[in-house]
Amino acid sequence: MSISVLLADDQALVRASLRVILEDQPDISVVAEAADGEEAVTLARRLRPDVCLVDVQMPRLDGVEVTRALAGPGVACPLRVVVVTTFDLDEYVHGALHGGAVGFVLKDAGPALLVEAVRAASAGDALISPSITMRLLRHVTARWGGTARRPAQPLSEREVEVVRAVAQGRTNQEIAAELFISLSTVKGHISGIQAKLGVRNRVGIASWAWENGLTGTL
Repeated sequence: MSISVLLADDQALVRASLRVILEDQPDISVVAEAADGEEAVTLARRLRPDVCLVDVQMPRLDGVEVTRALAGPGVACPLRVVVVTTFDLDEYVHGALHGGAVGFVLKDAGPALLVEAVRAASAGDALISPSITMRLLRHVTARWGGTARRPAQPLSEREVEVVRAVAQGRTNQEIAAELFISLSTVKGHISGIQAKLGVRNRVGIASWAWENGLTGTL
């Protein structure tokens, strides 16, 4: 089935460019466009697309506010939001991390990475390429001085290994291969880790790992 995508950006040319890139893929369709944050929230709640691709800087509501409205802690059935950002906007990245975003795309990342991020978000799997994930999380941790948070229950040795792999940008398939376990086992570990850490997605796991120094050798 086709992955349905909502595009939210205040620049019509940017939206048109993103639409061309995404709809060039046989498994992706753009079902709506929004020119500001409020319109994005309204359309997303009505249409419930598989992925919402949201620009950080928009009128009325910015990308962080949109992310919180669609995927934040108080949202019963959160949508999958991928935030489009520039590396220097670390305050927005931090807000989106804690607001429920499942991925980040840099504006100059190129078409292939954009498509990869949308597919990954739809599958509930990886974030984006490891290099960008690590750069973003390193910068966020250095800037905001993440405070160590204890999990509700201690993580097992295997769960710590999975956390490290997630923080390094590994996909579920890659984690399964590296740890010699099945894909379903990896997914089970991810769900258990999210419950113990009180986070809603892989971004939350990666952020927690960086804040607690569990990123391995990067």
